[in-house]
Amino acid sequence: MNLFAQLMAKWKLVVLPALAKLGLWGIGAVALLDSSSLPVPMDAILAMYVWADKSHFWLYCLLAAVGSAIGGLVPYGIGRAGGELFLLKRVNRERFEQMRNRFERQEFLAVMVPSMLPPPMPWKIFVFAAGVFEMRVIPFLLAVLCGRIVRWMVLAGLVLKLGPGAVNLVAHHARAVLLLIAGLIVLGLIGWALRRKAGESAA
Repeated sequence: MNLFAQLMAKWKLVVLPALAKLGLWGIGAVALLDSSSLPVPMDAILAMYVWADKSHFWLYCLLAAVGSAIGGLVPYGIGRAGGELFLLKRVNRERFEQMRNRFERQEFLAVMVPSMLPPPMPWKIFVFAAGVFEMRVIPFLLAVLCGRIVRWMVLAGLVLKLGPGAVNLVAHHARAVLLLIAGLIVLGLIGWALRRKAGESAA
C-alpha cells in the first residue's frame, strides 16, 4: 500500500470519526485540513453534513468557508516567505508572468474565482501565488471566504434538491452553475469598474 493510500485509510478510520464528534465545527476543521495540507474529498463530506442536518446547511457552508480561508494561510504564507523559485519550477515563465499580471490587475478576483470552482481547479497554486505576489492578508481571506461561500451554497442547494446519492451529479451541475456565476460576477465587476472610471473622467 503506497503512502497516499495509507493516509486516506487513516483518514477514513481515525480522523473522520474524530471530527464527526465535533458536530458543526467538524466541517470547519475538515476544510482547514483540506486547504492547509492534506487533500480530502471536501465536496462529498460537506454533502454528507448538509444532508444529515438540512436546517443548518448555511452554517455548514459558512464554517467550511471560514476553515478553508484560515487553512489557506499555510500555502499563502509559504509563498509569501519566498516561493517565487518554487512556483517557477511548476509553471513556465510565460504562465508565471500571466499570473503576475492577473494579480496586479485584479488580485481579489484572481483568488476568489478559483476559490469558487471545484476540482480539478488547482486552487493551491493560486493561493500560493497570492503569497508570492504579496497580496495583503485581509483581502486574501475575504477573497477565499467569498469564493468558498458561493461554491458551497450552490453545492448545498443541489444536495438538498437531489439527495445524498447524487454526489457525482451534484459535482457536474455545480461546475456548470459556478462557472456561470463566476462569469456573471466578473462581468458585473468589470461593468462597475468601467462606470466608476467613466465617472472619474467626467468629473
